[in-house]
Amino acid sequence: MTFAELNLLPELIDGVDSMGYRNATPIQEKVIPAILEGRDVIASAQTGTGKTAAFLLPLIHKIITGPPSNKIKAIVIVPTRELAVQIDQQMEGLSYFTPISSIAVYGGGDGSLFERERQAMKAGVDIVICTPGRMISHLNMKYIDFSALQFLVLDEADRMLDMGFSDDIHKMISFLPAKKQSLLFSATMPNKIRTLARKILHDPLEVNISVSKPNENIQQEVFMVNGNQKIPLVKYLLALHNFRSVIVFCSTKNSVKQLSRELRRTNLKIDEIHSELEQKQREEVLMRFKNRELNVLVATDILSRGIDI
Repeated sequence: MTFAELNLLPELIDGVDSMGYRNATPIQEKVIPAILEGRDVIASAQTGTGKTAAFLLPLIHKIITGPPSNKIKAIVIVPTRELAVQIDQQMEGLSYFTPISSIAVYGGGDGSLFERERQAMKAGVDIVICTPGRMISHLNMKYIDFSALQFLVLDEADRMLDMGFSDDIHKMISFLPAKKQSLLFSATMPNKIRTLARKILHDPLEVNISVSKPNENIQQEVFMVNGNQKIPLVKYLLALHNFRSVIVFCSTKNSVKQLSRELRRTNLKIDEIHSELEQKQREEVLMRFKNRELNVLVATDILSRGIDI
């Protein structure tokens, strides 16, 4: 199915064309019509299935075709600052030919960043993409007007609950109008997600596209080893295959630091990303990796959801 067949505005078709999209993915085919109809949605889909565009495109369409307002119309809540920045970047591409505005609101940075966020939200940006902690800081200062808000999106909801954001999510929702369209996206659908959905969604359409066939061009292998064999195995595999770009995920920041120390003793160009780094440092490391200035990026699973490299 093409995006034109989903009855999106011509300027949105121009936006997806400019980003190289041709046909809608399964999650987009199922979700976009339901959102355009005004239904609440709970959707389970793996990272990389196109779910960001699945909610951004119909939100932009409905905001453009809805009543004019200079207030915030939609809020997208995500677990990490990296995902907030990436969704905002995708938003800029999809809405390039439209008058819609957006801003990413996330922790880190200095006071000037916080002030820019405050000014933008007071002026009435259309779509706010935010992390829970940072948004709570703004909400506590009582200058944000959500009276015209029409849409709430929770993206990577399972990850947010795993990170302990449940109370923050409920607090944020308490500031929003009772009447709104709510959309929940998650890579998995455990009981805690269904419990959250029952609290915030009204008669939702449920879409499950979480089970998918891996790309046939991706080789997957598993090595069963003891804990003390992991670092030697990683060093051996990197030396054996001479990979050009590698991301190594570790379960904790201490594991990231330990593996990074060991790999720096080799000839590989490596760096690391974890929660102790400032936002600017993390962005710089990611940019160096994207530009292939690094061979290996060692990271916690802060990068495991929705990062497009």
